Amino acid sequence: MRVKFVRTLLVLALLGNIIIWHKIWWLFTSQHLSKPASSAPSTHDTPQRLHRRLARLVTIVVRQFETFENDVAATVESVLNSFPAMPILIVCNELPYPPLEINLPNDTFKNVRLINLQPEFNKSFEERNPLYYVRTKFVLLLPDSTRISNKQFIQEAVIKASRTGAVAIPVGKNQLTCLEMSLKIKEWSLRIAKVPGQLCDAVMGRHATLVNVNTLKKLSDPFMLPFMESLYIQTTATGLKIQLMRHQFNEGKPLFRSQQSQWKLQQLQQRRERSMFEKLGIKKVVRATGSVDWYGCSRETQRCFGSIVNGVPSYLYQNRYTPPCCLAGLRKVAHHVFDNLERAGIRYWLEGSSLLGAMKNGDILPWDYQVEVGVNRDDLNRCPWLVKAKNKPIADNYGYVWEKATEGQFFKVQFSNSNRLHVNLLPFYVKNGTMMRDSWFSKNRDFPEQFLHPMSSIEFAGRQVPSPNNIRDFLEINYYKGVVENPELPGKIVN
Repeated sequence: MRVKFVRTLLVLALLGNIIIWHKIWWLFTSQHLSKPASSAPSTHDTPQRLHRRLARLVTIVVRQFETFENDVAATVESVLNSFPAMPILIVCNELPYPPLEINLPNDTFKNVRLINLQPEFNKSFEERNPLYYVRTKFVLLLPDSTRISNKQFIQEAVIKASRTGAVAIPVGKNQLTCLEMSLKIKEWSLRIAKVPGQLCDAVMGRHATLVNVNTLKKLSDPFMLPFMESLYIQTTATGLKIQLMRHQFNEGKPLFRSQQSQWKLQQLQQRRERSMFEKLGIKKVVRATGSVDWYGCSRETQRCFGSIVNGVPSYLYQNRYTPPCCLAGLRKVAHHVFDNLERAGIRYWLEGSSLLGAMKNGDILPWDYQVEVGVNRDDLNRCPWLVKAKNKPIADNYGYVWEKATEGQFFKVQFSNSNRLHVNLLPFYVKNGTMMRDSWFSKNRDFPEQFLHPMSSIEFAGRQVPSPNNIRDFLEINYYKGVVENPELPGKIVN
């Protein structure tokens, strides 16, 4: 019995040792396998090993270059001299002509691919998408005419980008400027400001950018021209920050030295920038210098939105407010109308949504598309432009168009013949102590005459404008209780 007992203890001890060693082996292998294949390279790697690891981590992309003058071939050769196995994508909007001096079938260039974004027969959408060919964790966006002089720079950039998501590497000896970008998508606007520090929304100056490829996959159009400007606007919307690096790549051949090529490049840049802002839906840009550029409608163009259907402008369905260029145009029309009414001695007051906007923020409501003004019908003949407008539309001496509305007994004053941003003039008359309307106006109701005796005034669009007294009660007659604190968007679209 004792022998059997000892044998049993030995067997149990042996099994226990086997289980313990199995656990140790399992923990060791699981930790080893859990290390990512694309982790940042070690600083102790040999040069050969470093080259191979970086080639598995980074894809080079050369995007913005000009067909009439470029240094793409030498830029690509510079990369291949340092990293023969690194994949390189040359991305263009159309096949470059004259052709790039790169012998793509050559074995030296076996990792180089030219991608034409332009639609082609027998080429799928995927085949025209540069990200379809990226198998690495990072993409290095390399400007034309750049030379990679120090292989360690890319290694350091990969380590930093693994922490921050993106880094900017200077090209040449120029200083990079860190920019903060305030992007307000609903307001169609972008404000750019220079800021100190090394963490930026965007970077100004000649540089390369190393970015995680997953970031590019989140963008709506990551290869839009002008390339880096459009990229940074889109990454700002995602909240990505760019880390500046001190080390730099060398510059290659000087480009665009002649006045003709500089002028050509400037014209291309302006066209591309305008197209970019149009695609991204940005209509007002405040530059770092403080200057303001408008990319929306003007007095000489049509307004930025089409017909109003059921009182709801199309931009609200895009989850946006009135374009800022339209608000600026509306203010100009309103000031012109106020000046003419006061000059003619016509009694007027703010009505409807315009009065609500004045009460809320002293301006037009952020989503409004017109200005509403009530006028005393008995005074209309005092204004020569309203008298003429009864018969046909008439443009005044400043190009504003006065006309009688086809949909009712009221008047419109438009920004111009092209741009139909307008102020509505809504005639009221007194009957039994009530201000009555000539016809139906949207959300403009009859109201007791006492609201205009005496008249009050309120700040609106940068000036004092006549208004009914007891504005809150007046608005609640037109709308509903609590409208000042909780105004509703037209059509009850969710804000």
